[in-house]
Amino acid sequence: MKKITISILCLLFAFLFVGCGAYFNQPLIQTKARIGENTSTVSSVKNILPKAKKVVGVYKFKDQTGQYKPVENGSTFSTAVTQGGTTILLKSLEESNWFTTIERENISNLLNERQIIRNTRQEYSNNNQPVKLYPLLFADVIIEGGVVSYDSNIITGGSGLRYFGVGASNQYRQDRITVYLRAVSTNNGKILKNVYASKTILSQGISANLYRFVSLRRLLEAETGVTKNEPAQLAVKEAIDKAVELLITEGIIDGLWQPAGGEAVVDLVKKNYEEEKKEADATKLFNRKQELRRGRNSINATAGASRINGDYSNAAFSFGFDFKFKYLLKDPRFALSLGVGKFELENTGIFYESFINSNANFEYNILPYDRFTPFLYAGIGSVSKKNLSDTYFKFQYGFGLEYLLTNNWGLTVNAEHNILSTDSLDNLVRGQRKDQIWNIRAGINFYF
Repeated sequence: MKKITISILCLLFAFLFVGCGAYFNQPLIQTKARIGENTSTVSSVKNILPKAKKVVGVYKFKDQTGQYKPVENGSTFSTAVTQGGTTILLKSLEESNWFTTIERENISNLLNERQIIRNTRQEYSNNNQPVKLYPLLFADVIIEGGVVSYDSNIITGGSGLRYFGVGASNQYRQDRITVYLRAVSTNNGKILKNVYASKTILSQGISANLYRFVSLRRLLEAETGVTKNEPAQLAVKEAIDKAVELLITEGIIDGLWQPAGGEAVVDLVKKNYEEEKKEADATKLFNRKQELRRGRNSINATAGASRINGDYSNAAFSFGFDFKFKYLLKDPRFALSLGVGKFELENTGIFYESFINSNANFEYNILPYDRFTPFLYAGIGSVSKKNLSDTYFKFQYGFGLEYLLTNNWGLTVNAEHNILSTDSLDNLVRGQRKDQIWNIRAGINFYF
């Protein structure tokens, strides 16, 4: 027993160490200030330069959600979203190399300082020449918008295992932040472009513990773990970076601003944008990509165990296999299938015989666009003795799971219940209930 416990503990700690890189970088000492982290967004227009930069001003880009930081117990007055949205947006506009940014958030401070300069120069000037300052730049475009939503706990979950006081668990939570950005022309007030982008924020926690009596009145306790939270400020920065990229991209496509390189660059930007938009349209909430992965036709081969539920006792599991052809309908949630197979039925020491099976089913795929999908099916068929001397009608239904290794190959497992039209399959008629068969199968699908 001690060896088993030690082995389980080693596996749990190995899972902990391998699954969490932050465990090896625990903050045990103070660190110095550093240059701010870069976001993970890769801009599709980073290497494309404009013919001429647009002068833009940002008066206000703030948190419009009113969302407070979520806590498990009690309440908090700390906001969930960083309040420095204008500063982050100005940084993103500057890093894009497409815009010249000017001060507008605290324009009163700038005007006051310019007035101080004029007064000081006039007072201490040796002549009566008028004091001149460079004129202020005016904005061609005003950038407005804000953080419009912060959705907490859009998905939560976890898992755990405990055996004889040895256990491990992990938990996760995902939030979602959404920003809107619009460009307004200062010439006529027209809204030139309106875009939005979203970013998820992930929090993870993983732990392992041991609680055992190693001897009389001697208790051993050990616990370790780590929690990692994605910084909300970086999530806001990444969402704003993406919104600025979309603003530039859609502006190029609509002719609002011109890139250096002419029509060839415009065509390239348009092509990349259409591919990204197509992928975004196919990706639903929780980052689930709605892609038709499975071919219209498939061949399925499965093998497993069959068990009779008849009039004899001591029913045993025996070998069986099936071959099936399946055709997906226009709506990939639904399919029709035809199959044949062979199985053996046995009651230990009493009955044993081989049968040939055929079936036609109507199937329903619960998640047809995902790699992993549960499915349900029901249909009719027949069961014949090996020499085809007797054939019986049956009704069957079942439940299964499928996981796609590639778009052509998938692994399946299913359980099926067959209800026959006869009570004499096992050569014994007793009672009013018809004979029944349970099938458990695992196999592989090939789509084409």
